Amino acid sequence: MRILVVEPLAAEGLELLRRHHEVDEQLDLPRERIAAILPEYDALVVRSQVKVDAELIAAGTRLVVIGRAGVGVDNVDLEAATRAGIVVVNAPTGNTIAAAELTLALLFGLARRIAPADASMRRGEWKRSALTGTELRGKTLGIVGLGKIGQAIASRAGALQMTVIGSDPFVTHEQAASFGVELVAFDDLVARSDVITVHVPKTKATTGLINRKVIERMKPGVLLLNVARGGIIDEADLAQALRDGRVAGAGIDVYTAEPPTDNPLLDAPNTLLTPHLGASTAEAQVAVAEEVAEQILEVLDGRSARYAVNAPLLTPETAQAIAPYLPLAETLGRFAAQLARRAPRTLTLEIAGEPAAYDASSLVAAVLRGLLERDTMERVNLVNAATLAKARGITVVERKTPNAGAFASLLTLTAEADGQVVVLAGTVANGEPRLVRLQEHAMDLAPADVMLISHHRDRPGTVGRVGVLLGEADVNISSMTLARSAPRADAYMVLALDDDVPAKVIDSIEADEAVIDVWVVRLDGAR
Repeated sequence: MRILVVEPLAAEGLELLRRHHEVDEQLDLPRERIAAILPEYDALVVRSQVKVDAELIAAGTRLVVIGRAGVGVDNVDLEAATRAGIVVVNAPTGNTIAAAELTLALLFGLARRIAPADASMRRGEWKRSALTGTELRGKTLGIVGLGKIGQAIASRAGALQMTVIGSDPFVTHEQAASFGVELVAFDDLVARSDVITVHVPKTKATTGLINRKVIERMKPGVLLLNVARGGIIDEADLAQALRDGRVAGAGIDVYTAEPPTDNPLLDAPNTLLTPHLGASTAEAQVAVAEEVAEQILEVLDGRSARYAVNAPLLTPETAQAIAPYLPLAETLGRFAAQLARRAPRTLTLEIAGEPAAYDASSLVAAVLRGLLERDTMERVNLVNAATLAKARGITVVERKTPNAGAFASLLTLTAEADGQVVVLAGTVANGEPRLVRLQEHAMDLAPADVMLISHHRDRPGTVGRVGVLLGEADVNISSMTLARSAPRADAYMVLALDDDVPAKVIDSIEADEAVIDVWVVRLDGAR
């Protein structure tokens, strides 16, 4: 496959990609040029400067994956990528130490007034008393966001004998305590901290998280740090607080607009400003490049990427346990779509036995993929299947039970559409999908690419007449499964075929007086 790299990536990451695929490194391209050549590529690699918006994503008609070499993905339109079925991956751990160390470097620089001291010396001054600093020992550090970077900072701050408190709605008190942090509410953190550092993604909820009103509740003389994303701290409000002396100093590495040409912090006092250097160490550049390259290779190889931003996040254990059931789930979805003949309004997937012990989001997505792929020109995959289903008004219900009856595992799919109900069930035997239920009838069927299914009255000669019609059309039968509710009642027959069925043959079968309904189910992707 072809991979386009449009921003600098460490040689180690490029080499890893080149071992498996064709890589074009084309840096400093104008946006128009990227859009023009993007249809030729299966993967795109960016850092933070190239904006991968909906327009650029639409140009990438072959794109399977977008790799963001770094933590944040705010320069990638995740909604547009998801709709297009493109996996977005990032490298959330490669720059952890680099970002944590820069945060502490800014903190030390502010506490000991390193930048003004250096400037004073270069002016030929020796003003020691005017440059008196502050010790960090015994001070309270408030960390907003206790992800990997927040945790790394906490462990290092503990070694400095600082009191560390943190705020994060997704972390428990026990988890926070395990890395030396007292978990508190955000308002409590604001009121107690001598130093506040933010390590959260930029979202609607976190934009302007620290503003004038929040700053007014802080201790006078607080130090503020931002090595996360520009805009989490309101820059105009911070600049004013610095001028008023409410905030004693600010260490800022990221900005709302980069480079920050008209930023109010540029002429605010007591600031230590760096040009987005959080990941700019030699070690981090290599780690980030290798991490994003590994994820891209996983996706291009058809596997689940550990740090996929817009796809279900599965542990390696879950991915391995669920993998054998994905083809079965997709087959059930395809089967249901063709048996129902109209778009289902409600899908219920019951997961029984062994797979019920794991996260089933990928099984639900596989069912949706099978259900939708024949009725849309859009690419349908595990990334966008749920989004496309929601857009079509399909409600999905997931149920789990450890009891699979006579089976080790069982997936049962019920599709409801305008009063019509289709029920299918399947299991995995010897690594292959098997259909074990059609409506209320039990069966044992290995799905084939083409299958003829008849719902008929159980009368002598019906099966033979269908066989004759297929034989006269030179359609070969590879296997047959019969299931009936009672003698001379209704029955289902499923014929696995080596050839497709001509329309005139289907018409002839439907005309048989014993036949209630007939379907040709194609699982090979043919429309």
